[in-house]
Amino acid sequence: MPRKVLSGRVVSTKMQKTVVVEVQRTARHRLYQKVIRSSKKYFAHDEEESCKEGDRVRIEECRPLSRLKRWRVIEIVRPAGS
Repeated sequence: MPRKVLSGRVVSTKMQKTVVVEVQRTARHRLYQKVIRSSKKYFAHDEEESCKEGDRVRIEECRPLSRLKRWRVIEIVRPAGS
C-alpha cells in the first residue's frame, strides 16, 4: 500500500528536527454546494533542519517517530518569500 503524501505550509520551526505543517483541504457542501475550507496541522520530521516558516513542503507518512510525529518532510516545494 503506498504511503500518503500531503503538501502544506510550515507554520512553526521552534523544535529541534521537527516542523509543524498546516495542510488545507477544500470540499463542497453536499446540500448547499458552498466550498468549505478546513485545515489540519501535522508534526513532521525534518532531519537537516532546512525548512523555514512559510515554506511550502511535501510530507510523507512514516512509522511513529515520537508521540506526535508520524510524518517526514520529503522536499521543499517553494521556499518562503518566493
